[in-house]
Amino acid sequence: MKGLVIAIQFLTRLPTPRIPVSSTEFAASMRWFPAVGLIVGAIIAAAAWAGALVDPWLGALAALICWVAVTGALHLDGLGDIADAAGAAHKDQERLIAVLADPHTGSFAIVTIVLQLLAKLLLLHLLIEAQAYVAIALIPFAGRIGPLFWSRFLPPLHDGLGSRFRDAVRPCDLIIWSLCLIGASFASPSLWMTPLALMLWAYWLRRKIGGISGDGHGAGIEITETLLLLSALLWVRLA
Repeated sequence: MKGLVIAIQFLTRLPTPRIPVSSTEFAASMRWFPAVGLIVGAIIAAAAWAGALVDPWLGALAALICWVAVTGALHLDGLGDIADAAGAAHKDQERLIAVLADPHTGSFAIVTIVLQLLAKLLLLHLLIEAQAYVAIALIPFAGRIGPLFWSRFLPPLHDGLGSRFRDAVRPCDLIIWSLCLIGASFASPSLWMTPLALMLWAYWLRRKIGGISGDGHGAGIEITETLLLLSALLWVRLA
């Protein structure tokens, strides 16, 4: 369970006991990322339900605020960095790495983050109106399966956070969480779209950026979550 505590500390702002962590243990905590997604999803769904007792828009806003607050905007930061880097990708690889490492926020990042938040707010509102709380709760779980596969099958972009996770993910981890995803898909059928969303992000990263990094993982989680929110809405409307 130490790996779960480390993963919670890294991916969220939830209170946890202070424990010593080695570099190997930190990397291995990636195996618990989907479990953290279940915790995050439960909090978001609870906030959505509570807010919706007053109004669906309030439920959507409460869910979005909890989503950002619980994760500390960690993945939004990665999304912004990737957006800025993609704007520089037409130059050389050296320039791309420099942009990723730059702590300053560019116009590409600002526009992308704003659009991401607006998309989530609107989709959450429509799903709350449809009472799709199970789908909302399970989407953060599905999105955090992505880093396990991206670490294994994409080359590291540079010697950083993304490369530290590469050897920590075992084939059995991929199998276990894939089986869990299949089980979750029976509760929320729109999750069957998860593999496609993960593959699309991997393809885009490989083609546009050249590999995976910590920012790539964060941005991928954000993009996957939004695609799955859209998938859940389409399922509700068309099923």
